[in-house]
Amino acid sequence: LYACLSPGLCCVGHGNHKEDSPFLNSADAAPKKNDFYDRNLALFEEELDIRPKVSSLLSRLVSYTNITQGAKEHEEEESAEASRRKTPKSPNMGTLMGVYLPCLQNIFGVILFLRLTWIVGMAGIMQSLLIVLMCCSCTMLTAISMSAIATNGVVPAGGAYFMISRSLGPEFGGAVGLCFYLGTTFASAMYILGAIEIFLKYLVPQAAIFHATDTLGSDSAMLNNMRVYGSICLSLMAVVVFVGVKYVNKLASLFLACVIISIVSIYAGAFKSLTHPPEFPICMLGNRTLVRDGFDVCAKTVIKGNVTVPSQLSESFCLPGNMSSAHCDDYFNQNNVTEIQSIPGLGSGIIRENMWSDYQRKGEILEKAGLQSTDAHGAMENFGMYVSADIATSFTLLVGIFFPSATGIMAGSNRSGDLRDAQKSIPVGTILAITTTSLVYFSSVVLFGSCIEGVVLRDKFGDAVRKNLVVGTLSWPSPWVIVIGSFFSTVGAGLQSLTGAPRLLQAIAKDNIIPFLRVFGHGKTNGEPTWALLLTGLIAELGILIASLDMVAPILSMFFLMCYLFVNLACAVQTLLRTPNWRPRFKYYHWALSFLGMSMCLALMFISSWYYALVAMVIAGMIYKYIEYQGAEKEWGDGIRGLSLSAARYALLRLEVGPPHTKNWRPQLLVLLKLDEDLHVKYPRLLTFASQLKAGKGLTIVGSVVQGNFLDSYGEMQAAEQAIKNMMEIERVKGFCQIVVASKVREGIVHLIQSCGLGGMKHNTVMMGWPYGWRQSEDPRAWKTFINTVRCTTAAHLALMVPKNVSFYPSNHERFTDGNIDVWWIVHDGGMLMLLPFLLKLHKVWKKCQMRIFTVAQMDDNSIQMKKDLAMFLYQLRIEAEIVRMYYWYNSNLTYIYIQASLYSQWHLQAQLVKDRHSLVRMGSLYSDEEEEVVEAPPEKVQMTWTREKCEAERRNRNNAPENFRELMSLKPDQSNVRRMHTAVKLNEVIVNRSHDARLVLLNMPGPPRNTDGDENYMEFLEVLTEGLERVLLVRGGGREVITIYS
Repeated sequence: LYACLSPGLCCVGHGNHKEDSPFLNSADAAPKKNDFYDRNLALFEEELDIRPKVSSLLSRLVSYTNITQGAKEHEEEESAEASRRKTPKSPNMGTLMGVYLPCLQNIFGVILFLRLTWIVGMAGIMQSLLIVLMCCSCTMLTAISMSAIATNGVVPAGGAYFMISRSLGPEFGGAVGLCFYLGTTFASAMYILGAIEIFLKYLVPQAAIFHATDTLGSDSAMLNNMRVYGSICLSLMAVVVFVGVKYVNKLASLFLACVIISIVSIYAGAFKSLTHPPEFPICMLGNRTLVRDGFDVCAKTVIKGNVTVPSQLSESFCLPGNMSSAHCDDYFNQNNVTEIQSIPGLGSGIIRENMWSDYQRKGEILEKAGLQSTDAHGAMENFGMYVSADIATSFTLLVGIFFPSATGIMAGSNRSGDLRDAQKSIPVGTILAITTTSLVYFSSVVLFGSCIEGVVLRDKFGDAVRKNLVVGTLSWPSPWVIVIGSFFSTVGAGLQSLTGAPRLLQAIAKDNIIPFLRVFGHGKTNGEPTWALLLTGLIAELGILIASLDMVAPILSMFFLMCYLFVNLACAVQTLLRTPNWRPRFKYYHWALSFLGMSMCLALMFISSWYYALVAMVIAGMIYKYIEYQGAEKEWGDGIRGLSLSAARYALLRLEVGPPHTKNWRPQLLVLLKLDEDLHVKYPRLLTFASQLKAGKGLTIVGSVVQGNFLDSYGEMQAAEQAIKNMMEIERVKGFCQIVVASKVREGIVHLIQSCGLGGMKHNTVMMGWPYGWRQSEDPRAWKTFINTVRCTTAAHLALMVPKNVSFYPSNHERFTDGNIDVWWIVHDGGMLMLLPFLLKLHKVWKKCQMRIFTVAQMDDNSIQMKKDLAMFLYQLRIEAEIVRMYYWYNSNLTYIYIQASLYSQWHLQAQLVKDRHSLVRMGSLYSDEEEEVVEAPPEKVQMTWTREKCEAERRNRNNAPENFRELMSLKPDQSNVRRMHTAVKLNEVIVNRSHDARLVLLNMPGPPRNTDGDENYMEFLEVLTEGLERVLLVRGGGREVITIYS
């Protein structure tokens, strides 16, 4: 359908519309000119100013390109100048090059070459398969969850951090993002340590700087060498990364080729051993394995020129110059020296011996179970001749050491900005890579256990095979293939980690969710994260200083497991919430699989190292709380927000069942604030007092009324709401803000009282300020609104609190070191007067104040018994307070009472007439709003009010006191206003006398008169009742019990 159906009609179109897409930022969108589409949409021309046309939206979606890795985040809009200067390169990487091979390169690493044979030897084939199964199952389940998240819409570069933060919110995203960053950083340290171990143990052993002075100091010397060379290597790598990442990316293919060639050589050597096992004999003394590099021939004697002479081995176990058995080691004398093959071959049946575990204690000598041995005590100085375990091993330790070899599954999602079709490539490539690596690990475990002798498998550093890399002895055609290949692959993996970690930190810093990390969001002009690289280098140096590959591996396992745990949690939460935006293209996921993956991650954390797990969780928890309280608030449509909504809905439906029990009652406040002409809060101490009373618990709704029309005052309403929210943040009030636009303030307040809250989460107490200056005001609506609010709260069965002189109330920074909170309990109000001081004393401002309770006893009351009953009541309430009884003595001279009370009221009126010269003009309509009519009081109920006639008579007879006296004398003794004023006067005298120095006085608030003609008198009564007191809190109960003696 078109707006112009006839060529003769003139249609007006709009050009250069501001088309703000709700989907994608479009700073580089070119301005559109008037076209036929515009001219034929005249019906929607008002909409086109704020909403895009379908054609422009679709063209923008088609031309959208993901931002490359390490660049700005998806939400950041690039400037028009920058977008003109450089045209983004369209992504063209497929599944193989973009996801599969990078994942292979990241998953295969140092553990496969340096530790997998040792793990098989210690744990046996069965438990090794279990370890591989647990780790690979965990990563596979995580990959399924990650695939669902990655295919739920356009995923810009950012990897795990982006997915978790946008799925679980900034708190979880920041915490897990930093854990992932720390894991990647420690991974670079682990790869560097692996490369240095290969360099010093197998490539150039002569390069060692530190040498052991004895056999026991070899470990410490090796660690020191690792620290020195590791620090040098880290510095060189950091320089390479700083100079240019393009060199790292260009070398990635070479490093990947090294990995693949090394793995292929292992398989080739294993199958070749079926017919031609390699020659790597090992020397055994009894059933103990000997270090082979200390001697040449595996025998006690050798023949030189037809003469039998002691071998180098014998010289090592016997005293120099004397080769008799008496001067040799006992174990050496009683056991034979034998030589066995380190690699019997695939068909040798060695798999039966390597099937089960053989965990070692630290320092325990590696022994072969099948060889004959005579147990004898050997000399300690010969301990260095044997191959021994350098650390104590267990199943849990091996899990923590092996798990890093299963990580690296995020490589594809990290490169999502370079993929042609990320939503197809990420799931397929990642799952295929995990399947491939899992098969390699499973087959490697079986091949190692089937081909290599058990004592050689347990020999971590290849001491028994002349310091060769154990897996290298199996490879074909030469061990150097594995040594050189594994060295370059570990160096490449270290460079990749050192490149990715700073960019991850830069992405977190640019999100601005962690304030102290903002400096790391800056870098060089080309976007390289210089400061983030510096911090990454320092943290990696900490890992280098640990110097032990076996100790660093469990640390990064914790951080990676924490990250994977939250990836699974994110998928499970989104699936269970069924949010409308959760529509992944990858369909082979289920919340049960995500929960299983999450459980496995948690189990692996505590299995591998429970104390490292606790440390990682504490670090993540601290970051979470820091972001929650200090970080910038972000709205990313995350699942935690949806989870909160679902939990809130469930809780509200539960609360709807019935009113809360008395034990659960607490004041749920509706604080009515007044704003001045500039929309500033007039009495901010109301919020201060509310925060002290609530102490962060329960519901607080801060409401205000903007007078006017909603259509015209919407902007003013938003400004008022923001002003109140800012004040709530300053005063630390945790609650909600509700602004109502109404033509009259009175109606707006009634709307707030009726409609605030939701379901069972509604306010039960109203707090409002006192109408100061109501006597001087020409407009009676101020105090009329006050009394109307009192009546509305009474009708709604809500409690009411009116802090008088609220500007004198303490701020949150003040502390009362002494003083009293005086409660004047005149009528029972459900226990409000007892509960409020108790709640106040929970706050640090009022904590040291003492509570005193004053009761009013009539002449016919048994005051002694009354005091005992009150003491028992307070004891059962578990409230500590001092009880003070007061007598209220009625004067028998009623005429004197009436004269005193009426003269007191006249005095207040005279003061009002002096201060307000215009009050006589409005005196006829003093008790009604401008829309209301004056209602005459019935003659049988004469009120102590002031009408126009009385005022005129007062002016004519000002000097005629006897007539006034006769008028007062003519009043009947049962007139209620006189009694009320007398009560107010006398009670005020007593309160001021006893509580003039109290920090706070709580007092029952009298109810308003049923007849509206007595409203001004009611205000006078309240003024008289509270006169001379610095801080008064008038309290009126809501008609229900709020405190109980029962548990």
